[in-house]
Amino acid sequence: MSLLEVRDLRVAFGTAVAVRGVSFSVPRNATVALVGESGSGKSASALAVMGLLDPASASIGGGIRFDGRDLLALDRGRRRAMCGKDIAMIFQEPMSSLNPVFTVGAQIGEVLRLHLKMSRAQARERTLRLLEEVGIPADRIDAYPSQLSGGQQQRVMIAMAVACEPRLLIADEPTTALDVTIQQQILQLIARLRQRRAMSVLFITHDLGLVAQIADHVVVMRGGEVREAGPAQQVLTAPADAYTRALLACRPTLGERPRRLPVIADFMEPAIAARAGIHTPPHGTLGMDPGLRRDDGVPLLEVRGLSKHFTQREGWFGKRALHAVRDVSFTLARGRTLGVVGESGSGKSTLGLTLMRLHQASGGSVLFDGRDLLSMPAREFQAYKRRIQIIFQNPYASLNPRFTVGEIVLEPLRIHRIGADERARRAIVLGLLDKVGLPASAYARYPHEFSGGQRQRIAIARCLTLQPEILVCDESVSALDVSVQAQVLNLLKDLQDELGLSYIFISHDLAVVRYMADQVMVMRQGAVVELADAEALYRDPQHPYTKGLLAAIPGNG
Repeated sequence: MSLLEVRDLRVAFGTAVAVRGVSFSVPRNATVALVGESGSGKSASALAVMGLLDPASASIGGGIRFDGRDLLALDRGRRRAMCGKDIAMIFQEPMSSLNPVFTVGAQIGEVLRLHLKMSRAQARERTLRLLEEVGIPADRIDAYPSQLSGGQQQRVMIAMAVACEPRLLIADEPTTALDVTIQQQILQLIARLRQRRAMSVLFITHDLGLVAQIADHVVVMRGGEVREAGPAQQVLTAPADAYTRALLACRPTLGERPRRLPVIADFMEPAIAARAGIHTPPHGTLGMDPGLRRDDGVPLLEVRGLSKHFTQREGWFGKRALHAVRDVSFTLARGRTLGVVGESGSGKSTLGLTLMRLHQASGGSVLFDGRDLLSMPAREFQAYKRRIQIIFQNPYASLNPRFTVGEIVLEPLRIHRIGADERARRAIVLGLLDKVGLPASAYARYPHEFSGGQRQRIAIARCLTLQPEILVCDESVSALDVSVQAQVLNLLKDLQDELGLSYIFISHDLAVVRYMADQVMVMRQGAVVELADAEALYRDPQHPYTKGLLAAIPGNG
């Protein structure tokens, strides 16, 4: 008998059905991967197993048995006692799950005192051993979550989850948006803990590329239903379902650089793709200045010795300089893409923000058509702000939730007085929405009514209102499902070909950068360690750090 048996599980939120008769099992001492896009029902299924769905808003049917016990028949108190002790969960976003006002040691200790009735001294001693087990120095026990890196925060979440030695560990997207090296460390850590503690693991992800490294069995979900299930090797090498084949094909690889990435619609019946809301943006022109068409080799942006230092307090009166960007130089040609890669803390996002004057530079120059953006007065810089725009990483945070999509995209047009009147501006907005693959009905809707990929398309449309020549893409696809990511990457390629845009494409994902970039710049601790044409860098990386990043990509080690 399996440790966890889920049979005909149904989850509904009012009239919205999230899970439709899902069945799967998790054997003892094995890892099962639950794979699918956002909205597939995989996280709702896991939350139902944990008993974390509010009965007031969610109705649950079917059966969930853990070690032979019917979890849905347990009262709230007995269910709560079991979760955290026998079944534990690692959540996707540690900064949202960890309490910012308590130290990490206190938060891990709370689990031990609640479930194992340890004293404070016993809990602290046990917490020190747990931190050591997950690779965090003992002196960080009194650190607050904000004082740790993203990878360290996720390790704290893992320590908290395994503190009571659960028999089932549910990992809900534990590596999403993490650097490839940190991602590898987390995957290896979970695998080691599973072997050492004889646990079972339910690993939830949207990336089939990770599954081969960690899973024994795979369950593929879409639209609240199971599309395919079986041994990992069988599903990954000979997928039977078209949707599984689509998920495998959408992910960029290091081995080839196709003109376009496959998307879900390429593998599904047209009628199914239409019902799923998949819309391929049309081709055509947007009435841009013909002078902005692609013209390789013409320098557009020259960055020389750019530096950015932050001042950090130490103790009561001490201060020290934090060198986020150190003497960075590069040239960006018109119609070309510079990929900027590196781990968290490498300075790549700070570089992009400093170029935009969203951070004040500590030194260097940024020449745009021969004019230094950093030294020109603010009034003069306003004209250049139209020519260089930024797409931020998180579309959930960068779009005003109180504005409709139409108002969000209209706002730059009004500020810069583009368009003869409101009617003309509305026509421009509708044209842009169509260009990024959104229907005209999106104009009157609010951001929360759209998926993550659709929100990122809205952010791209907003950037295009000012007819920029350069787009800084700051981790703009890192948190998206692989299928949605492929759509957005194809869109960026189409826009570049049509409008002659230049991109500074910032990412920790080297496979995505391989697809997008003509030239790649690798950063570490604020400095450039390697800068070369993309083909040459991926074929023969020179710096040990670059080689390490490439080796950490799933399937490339």
